[in-house]
Amino acid sequence: SMYLVAVVGNVTILAVIKMERSLHQPMYFFLCMLAVIDLVLSTSTMPKLLAIFWFGARNIDLDACLTQMFFIHCFATVESGIFLAMAFDRYVAICDPLHHTSVLSHAVVGRLGLAALLRGVLYIGPLPLMIRLRLPLYRTQIIAHSYCEHMAVVTMACGDTTVNNFYGMGIGFLAVMGLGTPEARLKTLGTCSSHICAILVFYIPIAVSSLTHRFGHDVPPHIHILLANFYLLIPPILNPVVYAVRTKQIRERFLHILKAESQPK
Repeated sequence: SMYLVAVVGNVTILAVIKMERSLHQPMYFFLCMLAVIDLVLSTSTMPKLLAIFWFGARNIDLDACLTQMFFIHCFATVESGIFLAMAFDRYVAICDPLHHTSVLSHAVVGRLGLAALLRGVLYIGPLPLMIRLRLPLYRTQIIAHSYCEHMAVVTMACGDTTVNNFYGMGIGFLAVMGLGTPEARLKTLGTCSSHICAILVFYIPIAVSSLTHRFGHDVPPHIHILLANFYLLIPPILNPVVYAVRTKQIRERFLHILKAESQPK
């Protein structure tokens, strides 16, 4: 049910923005990218997760496991890149509104999206390779997770996992964002409240899940699994809600479309 809510919510955001030409602006294009990423993140895990619970299909090939790991962590990293691009968009809109359209043209928005994708591929590409080449032997072949999360796989491996641990930890905490003056920060709060909510929704589950893996050795296994599932399900569900509720233009256009559809022909 959570997966269906995530799919319906994000597809609705995509449909509303596509149908309404007034929403063909940088902020909403970035929101479309965010919706696509959320769909990829949840879809990369949910079919296999449901197969485990419904059909007892608990086996997964190593290469399939590493591929799933790449998609999960790559698109989580891409999502943080899109948040950075959205922050730049809001910065220009607040500090230089007269040049917003010329600075953030459609071509620039496309290049920023491509840069976020390449960043995710370059950051996460080494993770499955490091496991494949450096950690060929495993103490057990049972992953204590519903999907192939990086640290869940690394903790099974024999040998020195220090490099994997530090690399994974470093990637997880590479996002830093700030504005120069208190006035700019206060002005941003009114304009960027949706983005702030989305970033908190995205980073809090990642941070909690990552830190529990590394330092929460006394945390029961089912808590680890629950946190890891939330990390991929909660943001795709809440992002459409956050933007639909907090963004007046999307809310109004969505209600307008519903009203037009309900009227007799």
